[in-house]
Amino acid sequence: MSEEGFGEDDNIKIENVVASTTFDRRMPLDRIAIYLENTEYEPEQFPGLVYRLEDPKAAALLFGSGKVVCTGTQSPDMAKEAVHKIIDELREADVDIEDKPEITVQNMVASSELDHTLNLNRIAFELVGTEYEPEQFPGLVYRIEDPDVVFLLFSSGRIVCTGGRTYEDVKDGINSLKENLEEIGAI
Repeated sequence: MSEEGFGEDDNIKIENVVASTTFDRRMPLDRIAIYLENTEYEPEQFPGLVYRLEDPKAAALLFGSGKVVCTGTQSPDMAKEAVHKIIDELREADVDIEDKPEITVQNMVASSELDHTLNLNRIAFELVGTEYEPEQFPGLVYRIEDPDVVFLLFSSGRIVCTGGRTYEDVKDGINSLKENLEEIGAI
């Protein structure tokens, strides 16, 4: 499914996409920090350089090894666009980057509403794979294996899904969650 066909009709909103790539060379982070604006580089505190982009709005961690982790976008295409923009800007800083490094989505965080209030105590008791400690955190954690995603469920019916690498993982996970909740009569 294309990301254009995914969204409000499905009552699912992608909140964050984490993508990564590895360049074929070491990164001169000290030089990059001087050349590029919107960077933070304090190697005594953290070994990577933080680079913030405005369009698309994203943050990237660049490591001396050549690894790059991009976060904060709301679609895989936006994450790829951000990484390509970083490549272009690094090339302008005379950092030689291979033509097309492979960009991999590591994680997607999505939210949705079930349009039902949830009895989290009941769900914790009846569904395998849950963790619920309301004294610690108001949400119930629910893990499923196919697809391999993790949910936070709130009594209001709001859910957060993390761990999916594709829209299909998120959508299939939410469908599995709904089926499992229906089976125990929770919705």
